[in-house]
Amino acid sequence: MAVTVKIPTQLRAAADGAAEAEVEGETVGEVLDDLFERFEELRERISQDGGELRRFVNVYVGGEDIRFLDGLDTPVADGAEVTILPAVAGG
Repeated sequence: MAVTVKIPTQLRAAADGAAEAEVEGETVGEVLDDLFERFEELRERISQDGGELRRFVNVYVGGEDIRFLDGLDTPVADGAEVTILPAVAGG
């Protein structure tokens, strides 16, 4: 399933400057794995050892925070939009 991942400005250097990427996956975890295959540095920036997201990284599917859904097991429909949004200090 084709999914669009929106990459925030703070992480674009780790994604060769891309603002978004078309990837495949049926869950958020699969989508991120496909994204990490393209941009390995993103893995280091947003996930911990063991594959869990870093505490300061928020991920949304269709505007819904995956922390309140099924986390990395949240299903992703074909054509969905996944947004990565790291918390930024300083308000």
